[in-house]
Amino acid sequence: MTPFDNLETLSPEARESALAEALPRAIALALQAPGMAAHLGQIDPDAITDSAALARLPVLRKSDLVAAQSAQPPFGRLNATKLRGFEHVFQSPGPIYEPGRISKDWWRLGRFLHASGIGAGDVVQNCFSYHLVPAGMMFENAARAVGATVLPAGTGQTELQVIAARDIGTTAYAGTPDYLKMILEKADEMGVTLAISRAVVGGGALFPSLRSYYEDRGITCRQCYATADLGNIAYETDALEGMVVDEGVIVEIVRPGTGDPVPEGEVGEVVVTSLNPDYPLIRFATGDLSAVLPGQSPCGRTNMRIKGWMGRADQTTKIKGMFVRPEQVAALVARHDEVHRARVIATRSGEKDVMTVQIETRAANPALYEETVLSTLKLKGLVELVPPGSLPNDGLVIEDLRRYD
Repeated sequence: MTPFDNLETLSPEARESALAEALPRAIALALQAPGMAAHLGQIDPDAITDSAALARLPVLRKSDLVAAQSAQPPFGRLNATKLRGFEHVFQSPGPIYEPGRISKDWWRLGRFLHASGIGAGDVVQNCFSYHLVPAGMMFENAARAVGATVLPAGTGQTELQVIAARDIGTTAYAGTPDYLKMILEKADEMGVTLAISRAVVGGGALFPSLRSYYEDRGITCRQCYATADLGNIAYETDALEGMVVDEGVIVEIVRPGTGDPVPEGEVGEVVVTSLNPDYPLIRFATGDLSAVLPGQSPCGRTNMRIKGWMGRADQTTKIKGMFVRPEQVAALVARHDEVHRARVIATRSGEKDVMTVQIETRAANPALYEETVLSTLKLKGLVELVPPGSLPNDGLVIEDLRRYD
């Protein structure tokens, strides 16, 4: 492995030392943004030197971001660099506004392209959208960071994509996982042979069958986990054992509906602290589920690994006309020291909703929890006691099994 930089191979001790320096600096920068300062409250940046101290800070949720931007457009005053200090402003569905810079590897996706074997001499056909949303510019910025040439192809016009790829000798593809297959199939129809041997994808699931399809055609396909707000969060390497967390963020896995970290290996919500000095989001809840993989990657990179995207953490569900939210389930668990986890299951019986609350506990009397269920969830439900450790490790705290077809 040839690392992108020396950060990728830091020892655990060096990582701890680097975190102790980077965290206070990021918090101090965040406090310069009025919106983030109001969210974080009165804190001493110099006291935030490790993950335990970070976990005591409040979580910033997407709903908080939307509300802040609605009140103070475009960025909700969460930006440390002023609007006119950015080269780009993007609008994602919502609408949500994101800033962008053209400085080298601003979204930190260059590290991902390097790990995927893309560099100087490659021609990247960038099929992410350049219209309003930042994805196209994110991958263009990444390709520039590794010295590659970019064809800003955008989306659609598949036949023209094939002609361009043939004429300029495209060697790498960037885009959603499935669109490359459409380009290749169109090339087959046209009798055109393409030189694409590498693909970097995001914005959707890379299913094993699709990865195998590309491999059978001699194309190495790797995926990343990135967002418009945060840039690169984690990325695949040739080891293909989970995703290595990017060096420019701090990732926590927390119990959905809370900011409380879960034990290693347990599925929970991905919370990310960005060390980006222009837009330092602190403990930003992505709404996605994942889990930490133990140990280090066989590829030689030493940062933490996660399993990748495992679904959505926002499991808010309407039962009997009332919304039940993950934070309510967390409040139920917090009421009883002996309770490890809980899970709300929504089903139908006849024409009525049924709510079953499964509670991990060594207690034997369901009546012990009926009042807590009512006070926290605001609904009566069937309480089912299950042994500790018996609920699935899938990050779900609310499961909707109702079918309406």
